[in-house]
Amino acid sequence: MESFETVFFRDNVREAVVLPVSEEVPLTIDLNGSELATLLCSPAHIRNLVTGFLYTSGLLQRMESIRSLIVDREHWKVLVEMQGDGLGESVVFKRVYTSGCGKGVLFHNPIDLIGWFRLDDDFRASEKDIFNLMKTFQKQSQEHTLTRGVHSAALASTDEILIFRDDIGRHNAIDKVIGEALDAGVGFLGKILLTSGRISSEILSKVLRCRMPVVVAAGAPTNQAVKIARQMNITLLGRVRGSRMIVYSGDERIR
Repeated sequence: MESFETVFFRDNVREAVVLPVSEEVPLTIDLNGSELATLLCSPAHIRNLVTGFLYTSGLLQRMESIRSLIVDREHWKVLVEMQGDGLGESVVFKRVYTSGCGKGVLFHNPIDLIGWFRLDDDFRASEKDIFNLMKTFQKQSQEHTLTRGVHSAALASTDEILIFRDDIGRHNAIDKVIGEALDAGVGFLGKILLTSGRISSEILSKVLRCRMPVVVAAGAPTNQAVKIARQMNITLLGRVRGSRMIVYSGDERIR
């Protein structure tokens, strides 16, 4: 965070106040010697972000494929050397620009994922589990409390939050969580994704890529997100606040 002198107006009173503001950096990812993408992001947990981004973009299949990953904070660049995993020159021409903060990018169309196998029905969570997790989740970001300038995401079991990350972009926050899970060897099966943002089709594609059965959002979903969730058997909970939530898909998992 960086602090700035500001002028604060309240009840017709003008006051000079120094306030913290969330940081933003342009992070360029070079993959195997070629520029892949530039992400506008928060400057923390960069390795997590890049690993998660490559995985949810469909470019990385196994962590063992990464030969090296070097973060250059002076120039805000990440140099990644990676084995095949279906990489090819055509990948740069298959970008889908997302609805996310900072103009996110995917390398596949989320609608294409509808052909994947549906998720199984074994996972269950209670209303109490969901509300308790979101109550903890919404109090966990100190930066959001200070600046109101970041989104948050978390990976959770039914009992506790396992990984928590902030970023100026909701997509980035989710990729950071996924990247940390990959680095730490934490599996996604039977896990819940929590997010402070809305749920659009590209967010669902990240969830589906990880085969997570439940996504819980403080925001609302788009129509395409609801359609994908229903076709792929993902439990989609939106507008979760206090003791209220809306189940858009997969209500049988909530007991």
